[in-house]
Amino acid sequence: MAFADTFKALSDPVRREILMLLRSGKMSAGEIAEHFDMTNATVSYHLSQLEKADLVFKNKYKNYIYYELNTSIFEEIMLWFSQFRSEETKED
Repeated sequence: MAFADTFKALSDPVRREILMLLRSGKMSAGEIAEHFDMTNATVSYHLSQLEKADLVFKNKYKNYIYYELNTSIFEEIMLWFSQFRSEETKED
């Protein structure tokens, strides 16, 4: 995982909103696009950036592409962040 790609992807509010949508489970690109007032191409671009950062998985089923969260990446990020906790906080 490249943290630079991950943090770049997370820096965009649309991408963060997409990730929040995916918390409830996998969604097709069309279902995701319904939540935004932007072109399908723009939504597709945001999804590709999330995929590049390994924050989402993409699976094809019949004529649809479904996206779902890659929770292992979030676990890695949290583990990385936990290194910055003070020793006093770790003991609590």
